[in-house]
Amino acid sequence: MSILENFYYGKCNPSERIKSKDTEFELVSQRIADAEEVLKTKLLEQDYKLIEELSDLQDVLISLLSASSYIEGYKMGALMMIEVFDGKEDLI
Repeated sequence: MSILENFYYGKCNPSERIKSKDTEFELVSQRIADAEEVLKTKLLEQDYKLIEELSDLQDVLISLLSASSYIEGYKMGALMMIEVFDGKEDLI
């Protein structure tokens, strides 16, 4: 299936394709998991639920910001292509 078909059928999800092999990414992810475990054992259940809610809201915000950055980057790339093709006679 082509990229356009995948896009049409809603199968194009760039954020799901990201699988970082960066050791810093893995380290930070592990530190977050460890901190969550510590908080879970030290806080009252209602306090920990508040922390989880805050974390969920931060995830939503990060997702929204990532989507906006992706869209702006895509627009910028498209504008670059227009500029390149608009000046194509200069290249020949």
